[in-house]
Amino acid sequence: MGEYWHSMEIKEVIEKLNSSINGLTEEEAKKRLIQYGFNELEKPKKVSPLKIFAEQFTNILIIILLAATVLSFLVGEVIDALTILIIVVAAAILGFTQEYKAEKAIEALKKMLSPVATVIRDSEEKKIPAKEIVPGDILVLEAGDKIPADGRIIEAFHLQVNEAPLTGESVPVVKQATIMPKDISISDMKNMVFAGTTVTDGRGKVIVVATGSNTEFGKIAKEVAAIEKEKTPLEKRMEEVGKLLSKLMLSACFIVIGVGIIEEFFTYKMLSFNFLIEMILFGVALAVAAVPEALPAIVTGTLAIGMREMAKRNAIVRKMAAVETLGCTSVICADKTGTLTKGEMTVKKIYVNGEIIDVTGVGFEPKGEFMVKGEKINPLNNQALTMLLKAASLCNEAKLSKSENEWKILGDPTEGALIVAAVKAGLSQEELKKAYPRISEIPFSSERKRMTTIHKADNGRIFVFMKGAPEIVLEHCSKILKKDKIEPISEIEKNMILKVN
Repeated sequence: MGEYWHSMEIKEVIEKLNSSINGLTEEEAKKRLIQYGFNELEKPKKVSPLKIFAEQFTNILIIILLAATVLSFLVGEVIDALTILIIVVAAAILGFTQEYKAEKAIEALKKMLSPVATVIRDSEEKKIPAKEIVPGDILVLEAGDKIPADGRIIEAFHLQVNEAPLTGESVPVVKQATIMPKDISISDMKNMVFAGTTVTDGRGKVIVVATGSNTEFGKIAKEVAAIEKEKTPLEKRMEEVGKLLSKLMLSACFIVIGVGIIEEFFTYKMLSFNFLIEMILFGVALAVAAVPEALPAIVTGTLAIGMREMAKRNAIVRKMAAVETLGCTSVICADKTGTLTKGEMTVKKIYVNGEIIDVTGVGFEPKGEFMVKGEKINPLNNQALTMLLKAASLCNEAKLSKSENEWKILGDPTEGALIVAAVKAGLSQEELKKAYPRISEIPFSSERKRMTTIHKADNGRIFVFMKGAPEIVLEHCSKILKKDKIEPISEIEKNMILKVN
């Protein structure tokens, strides 16, 4: 990490970065932007359409076909030469079209991402493009923000960050501003935030210590970019076939010419110049005839079909040859957290009063039914279930929102799933908050293993809602709501609940 920012006092970090708690001035920020460059990863060189088209002719079989075209012209087989040339150009155009479309699709996706960040400059909070952030900037973070740069936390209020893209850990990390030991791993740096991660809960302020390629994410990107690309199995096999064909063609050509010359010499005891030319042309024609002109076109066409089918399923393949590799894949080893998964969680089963209630629906869209033994029920007719869903929605820091045609959760996905379950039952979080305004709270901590919120209803009644590990919550329970009646809870009932869990 260069400097051990996590093991320094906040004051020392600010001094080393020549910044202040009130942020940089706009003038200083402009100077640093020139010094450090934009806050973005090094972009690979843009591939020009001409280069994409030229790469279609690097296949050894295509090279052999082009050589065969030239030889065909030389021996006077103009029709054969034109036929081979048309096949080669058609295959190249098909390959170029598919790969060019893929490049354009990726460029369009990049343009859709225009992140902004909140910084403090000249003692004022301002929203700026994330790429203009510089070391020394003070970032203001809130739930739902994607962190644009590496930074040292200077203030944290119930701040939690999802670091799955960087560390692979799906559980949000509770952040704090205290000093950490010097020699610890990135995943243990509770007072640091890193580019590419997301704030799931709380709020805080951070002083930026690294941007662009100097961030931890940027270092990983550099290492990945340095890895040499291997040829795909198809490219290797096509190369082998091409080399084999080349050897066979040349061998056949030389053998035919050699045998013809030897036979002519032993038969007529002489060799004429015209005969030699005739034998060479015959050998070349034989070599050209051995070339499988249609093979590259067939291979390209098949891969193009595969590429198109994958595009229909929203999978962009940049290199056509990779389609064949995917077709041969039987096992994919990947850190799926936040990469292959959507980061959405769903409540599927609820245990209330000795029965399991199934909840239908997937993801954060609040559509679904409540079922008991396959029969649909109205959850609001069950007082215990209704109260449970109210507690799940109110003892919660997440928010459900809809953007365009997609439902999203601002905050922790697990808490979001609880809100969605309540909304499916017809319990709006906004309406519940109005009916049961929160008057106090005790946030979740790893030591307490529970979160507690205190609410006051319209009639003045006080409600305490608790959420956390079952065994911890049950320790604080003395009563249970059964069939609309509140009764003392027994140890047997507690054990039954724990067994179900």
